[in-house]
Amino acid sequence: QVQLVESGGGLVQPGGSLRLSCAASGSINNLYAMGWYRQAPGKQRELVATIRSGGSTNYADSMKGRFTISRDNAKNTVYLQMNSLKPEDTAVYYCNAVPPSQGGWGQGTQVTVSS
Repeated sequence: QVQLVESGGGLVQPGGSLRLSCAASGSINNLYAMGWYRQAPGKQRELVATIRSGGSTNYADSMKGRFTISRDNAKNTVYLQMNSLKPEDTAVYYCNAVPPSQGGWGQGTQVTVSS
């Protein structure tokens, strides 16, 4: 089972940017698709962005044009560049395969957007 460790979260003002990283303990090359998910307080976890092994991507509607997902298979790392952040982006962000592996959830990284 590949372990995933998220990092890069923090407190940022509205309109600011953050870059999240997801480091895998093993190779992610055999995982067809990786994704970033988020869970806001009192809400269900949702899929934010997906990247397939060939590099194609998908985003939830509210993230299009603001978030960019990328992967570096050589480093076994997936990234999420988040720009133009809004207070409603406040959540714990997780990475996992798509569809998610139940054993693949890490601790996540907290993103708080507030002035």
